[in-house]
Amino acid sequence: MKHFETEAIRAQMERSQYKEHSTPLYLTSSFVFDDAEEMRASFAEEKERNLYSRFTNPNTSEFVDKICKLEGAEAGYAFATGMSAIFTTFAALLDSGDHIVSCRSVFGSTHTLFTKYLPKWNITTSYFTADQVDRIESLIKPETKVLYIETPTNPAIDILDMEKIGAICKKHDIIFLVDNCFATPYLQQPIKYGADLVIHSATKLLDGQGRVLGGVTVGRKDLMREVYLFARNSGPAMSPFNAWILSKSLETLAVRVDRHCDNALKVAEFLEQQDKISMVKYPFLKSHPQYETAKKQMKKGGNIIAFELKDGLEAGRTFLNNIKMCSLSANLGDTRTIVTHPASTTHGRLAVEDRLAVGITDGLVRISVGLEHEEDIIADIKQALAAE
Repeated sequence: MKHFETEAIRAQMERSQYKEHSTPLYLTSSFVFDDAEEMRASFAEEKERNLYSRFTNPNTSEFVDKICKLEGAEAGYAFATGMSAIFTTFAALLDSGDHIVSCRSVFGSTHTLFTKYLPKWNITTSYFTADQVDRIESLIKPETKVLYIETPTNPAIDILDMEKIGAICKKHDIIFLVDNCFATPYLQQPIKYGADLVIHSATKLLDGQGRVLGGVTVGRKDLMREVYLFARNSGPAMSPFNAWILSKSLETLAVRVDRHCDNALKVAEFLEQQDKISMVKYPFLKSHPQYETAKKQMKKGGNIIAFELKDGLEAGRTFLNNIKMCSLSANLGDTRTIVTHPASTTHGRLAVEDRLAVGITDGLVRISVGLEHEEDIIADIKQALAAE
């Protein structure tokens, strides 16, 4: 395998007769055939080619191929959003009566799938917290089909030991599914630690500029075959335009994420010194409870920081209302630094007890550190903390 940066830049589709240097856009809904036999053989999957852009398209195929190379996966499929990737993957692999084991610290919409929608099909979920990896085996039932985690988690920034969890999944013949959105394949490759499938919201760091929505699932070929067939029939495909944007974005992923991580570490170190803050969580701070695990499985600490303001909700409101340069948004992984209050936004629909169980208190603030100069980011946070 070539180095990560080279694969991200040089893996692209075959050039057309025009010998373009940069991949062109294929904005077409369908493709033509030379004759009836070619059409028949193509739909029978005797011949591998593009049929219809809901199935495959040159742009989406290039994007998926890059992610597969970067994650070390056998196959993949690109979706309209990260949540469509998550839902379709579960819907394709699970049957009525199946059971999921999941870390409790998951994105709010994923939690809603587990608690509101999957139970309609008699699919149940048991949760463990990020510090209860040793409890996982006690939750496994004969009908357990999938074990699902995010690492780092959203928004509490906990780190889960993928090697340990992967070994449990292998022992019990359970599909190990990892949301790798916060780390990206540049910082960690879950398949190396036993993951069967890896999911990304490509909307975040993979795009990196807050432009397009997208999702992708990659991993074992046999499992991805089921995901592909479900997606082909249910229609959550990524648009060729978004795939083209995302494939170009991957060319700069390594240099962008390096800068994000360097900035984030400096911001986290600054926050640890502030009197109004009771807790700072960033994977590469030595104070992080899973620091050693983070160092083992991540190249750097990522761009997301969580911290707790001592005076709770009102302090959080005052802080957000006094932010000047940074953006107030629910997105993350942008070139621009984004400040979010999870309890009232991304995780606002969770019951209070569910939020508290994963460390989402009223005073918790999440910062997605961008690519601005670190001194300017710190200066904005400093003045917002000083406001009364």
